[in-house]
Amino acid sequence: MKILLDTNVLVYAHDPGDFDRMRDAIQILDELQVRGEGVLSAQCLAEFFSVITRPKGGLLPRLSVPGALDQIQTLAKVFQVFDLTQYIVLEAARGVRDYGLSYFDAQIWATARLNQIPVIFTEDFQDNQILDGVQFINPFSKTFDLVSWI
Repeated sequence: MKILLDTNVLVYAHDPGDFDRMRDAIQILDELQVRGEGVLSAQCLAEFFSVITRPKGGLLPRLSVPGALDQIQTLAKVFQVFDLTQYIVLEAARGVRDYGLSYFDAQIWATARLNQIPVIFTEDFQDNQILDGVQFINPFSKTFDLVSWI
């Protein structure tokens, strides 16, 4: 089963300030990459680059620009990446209208929905919520069990 990985999973994999989440995110990325089940959106790669190269809490960025560029190149090689299309933009706008989602959250949902990806690993939605056949799973919740999803 294909699983879309939201930006927060990518960011946590590079956040030594939260060791438990970093460990969990790395395990998720490794397992889904090995099994060929993880997918990304171009939006998530862009958000990852933006977030990871920005200072956090007065500290230095988690990655330098060259380091972040290396990471997105690697991610794009090992995971299928879905492009942003006009259809995703239109479907995201429908998600905002019909479900009250923020636009960029709706764009992640629309990417999964239009590419027939049934699950998104994210902490940005209500855990186990399902919208039009797309289920949101928080991989950082205390009840999450990666083995049951792979």
